[in-house]
Amino acid sequence: MSERLPLTGVHHVALITADYERARRFYIEVLDARILNEAYRHERDSYKLDLALPGGIQLELFSFPSPPPRPSYPEACGLRHLALATSDLEASVALLKRRGARPEPIRVDEFTGARFTFFADPDGTPIELYETQA
Repeated sequence: MSERLPLTGVHHVALITADYERARRFYIEVLDARILNEAYRHERDSYKLDLALPGGIQLELFSFPSPPPRPSYPEACGLRHLALATSDLEASVALLKRRGARPEPIRVDEFTGARFTFFADPDGTPIELYETQA
């Protein structure tokens, strides 16, 4: 193939929550998201919340009546986790703990030497914090 698809990056990540208010608080209060737009869609009995996380990451948070739980254990095909970059893993972990999140112990990737940890949002969506060099 000689032609390349003119992609420029990831635009956003969309998540569905079982508890809209709890997830909304988590992304705003724990992960410092800023609200871009919020709308209730009466015909779907659904909220759509557009958020901007630090670093320019956009999230769409949806609520729907009675969504099925996310299959995580064993892991299912499809999106595995959301990975966020941080330049200071220890400081990020400490702040997340103070805000009520429960990060796992910090690990080191055996192939790259990079340090990382995981925690979950209120719906159990795995979120990775991946330390990058500044």
